[in-house]
Amino acid sequence: MADVQRQAGRGDPEDGRPRRPGALYVVATPIGNLADLSARAGETLAAAGRILAEDTRRARILLSRIGVATRPVSLHAHNEAGRVSLARRWLAAGDDVALVSDAGTPLLSDPGERLVNAAIEDGRDVVPVPGPSAVLAGLVASGLPCVPFTFVGFAPRKAGRRARALERIVRAAETTVLFESPARLAGLLGELAALLEVRKSERRIAVCRELTKVHEDVFRGTPAEGARHFRRHPARGEVTVVVEGRSGEGGEAVAAEVEELAADAVGAGLSPTAAAREVAARFGVSRGEAYEAVMRAKKERGAGPGRGG
Repeated sequence: MADVQRQAGRGDPEDGRPRRPGALYVVATPIGNLADLSARAGETLAAAGRILAEDTRRARILLSRIGVATRPVSLHAHNEAGRVSLARRWLAAGDDVALVSDAGTPLLSDPGERLVNAAIEDGRDVVPVPGPSAVLAGLVASGLPCVPFTFVGFAPRKAGRRARALERIVRAAETTVLFESPARLAGLLGELAALLEVRKSERRIAVCRELTKVHEDVFRGTPAEGARHFRRHPARGEVTVVVEGRSGEGGEAVAAEVEELAADAVGAGLSPTAAAREVAARFGVSRGEAYEAVMRAKKERGAGPGRGG
């Protein structure tokens, strides 16, 4: 059965009825500049009976600035399971609970998904209080196409997962936004540059640092230029990386990659339908276009040495 939740802003219900008590508010907070906290976010934090914060020290600074005395309780990656049980009891008792992350919009590479799902499961209202987001701030400052885009969170650290993730990024048709630590930034850009060099491909990137803060900076160039720059000038602070999609390369380059992947899928023994599904998913082309590329690859493979004399 579909889950229909009536949504309304605090103090301005759409149907004139007050919201049920025991609601979970997912509150976006500043990513740097404290002045970016919205009036609604401040009112929500002031009215919430309970506040869960990824970093209670940072939350206390913000709460003190807006005159909120409620003591935040930690909810982070290592204790979320236990905190969900606590939050469920608060919500069941009729307390409104506000969730904030270190900075920006909760759940985007931050904890909170378990809590949101538990609240939904219990029939509680889950109310987004939108605001600052490093993902969107970096995207609109990059100068790269904003629609469509994909956000992939932090780049994996383990070699195998990292290689697969970066391969998906260089194959993506759309703009990709990701986070990376300052210490690994030059390495990430170097890895992207190497993958693109093998493919005889070029892309633009933007590296956005310390967004909304005093030392905000946006580097724009190619991955190779970025790798050289950040080896000479190591990055500091929060980093958001935006990578141009392959759609910016021109039709011929994209078509060549589609044909290459179709040949790889056929060579791996996938059925035409499964191969077309893989090609379409990886490149964002239509299933029909992908199927045609697969059938061409299958025909070429069948006409190769050792087949048909």
